[in-house]
Amino acid sequence: MIIAVDGPVAAGKGTLARRIAEKYGFHYLDTGALYRAVGLLMLKEGQDLSDVEAAANMAARVGEVSPEDPGLREESTGGAASIVANNSEVRAALLQYQRNFAHRKPGTVLDGRDIGTVVCPEAEVKLFITATAEIRARRRFDELIAKGNSVSYHDILADLKIRDARDQGRTTAPLKKAIDAHLLDTSKLDIEAALNAASVLIDNRLG
Repeated sequence: MIIAVDGPVAAGKGTLARRIAEKYGFHYLDTGALYRAVGLLMLKEGQDLSDVEAAANMAARVGEVSPEDPGLREESTGGAASIVANNSEVRAALLQYQRNFAHRKPGTVLDGRDIGTVVCPEAEVKLFITATAEIRARRRFDELIAKGNSVSYHDILADLKIRDARDQGRTTAPLKKAIDAHLLDTSKLDIEAALNAASVLIDNRLG
């Protein structure tokens, strides 16, 4: 079984996808981390984020970045990832990796922006996780403050809206809800409630 979990930044899709994978014993892939790895490599090597060829070359090197690298979760990396994700050559370079992962047994959970629409349109369960921009910004703000960062809620909200517009407006694999995806608004849900709602859909599909 393939479970596709899509949605905008800070909607809670990553946390939910990990919990789903743990509950059902499935493999989990944070596809956003692949784009973050490309962005991080670009930043570390001082590359122009708009350089199509350089970004495509970095996409072939994502394996060099450890999933535990703290740099992957920096706000600057997230911004860089949003820019390189607009690069059709980068997306093409990472597409087959994601599709190969998706067919691991006994099942997989992939979260990102275009899993249900482009990467795995054949996924048996598709979830589109969302929340209001204000709530998503508040979650990100609280997360960063808890880590000791000095940040502004208003700056985070503004950046989040820019990233939303960029993700939704790109010509290649834009962020959008698949026609057959289940919409799950987490604005007023904690992780347990969101997991319960998702589990009902998954259990129904499993029979």
